[in-house]
Amino acid sequence: MRVIPITSIPPASSDGCGEVSGEVPKLDLPLTRRSLLRGSGLLLGTLAAGGVLTALAPSRAWAVELKTLSGAEGTTLMKMGRVLYPHKKLPDAVYALLAKDLDAGAGDAKNASMLKQGIASLDKAAGGNFAKATAAKQLAAVKSIEGTPFFDAVRGKCITSLYDNDMAYAALGYPGSAWEKGGYITRGFQDLKWLPTPSRAASPAPYFG
Repeated sequence: MRVIPITSIPPASSDGCGEVSGEVPKLDLPLTRRSLLRGSGLLLGTLAAGGVLTALAPSRAWAVELKTLSGAEGTTLMKMGRVLYPHKKLPDAVYALLAKDLDAGAGDAKNASMLKQGIASLDKAAGGNFAKATAAKQLAAVKSIEGTPFFDAVRGKCITSLYDNDMAYAALGYPGSAWEKGGYITRGFQDLKWLPTPSRAASPAPYFG
């Protein structure tokens, strides 16, 4: 089975004039069995059929390797991220980036302890298993730890992990950075088709001083 390691999509290729084509290349980086066995935990999933991301990937299956946290702990972080920032348009593959980024900082013993204790507190608050709890219990559990270092660490990491990646751009319809393409003013920013046409009275006469 081919799987997609969750990594940044390479920059779009440019044409002969140096202009970025805007085409997002497909990923074709299979995760081998040997690389799977190096990690502590593993997150696996499948992209929804017909979704916008399936057009960018060579396979619907995806995988994320965790080096310190277990797969169950990574799943709990994914679920917590979705409680904090719920988006129906974002697949689990994007929330897996949150678990991966938090796991990357867990190489430090202090951070690892904070994450593991925080995950354990979520499970306890949810009645035993946060990841399998109802949406109402998950929300209550997350609220119960609000203000703790663990809560702040996960919420802060959500900002970059969930939104600063090409999968989220594609799912949410964000075209990405525009400065290297000449800015937004020539790429639709001046197009007012999304607003009613204003009357002439709405524009005051020019003032020449």
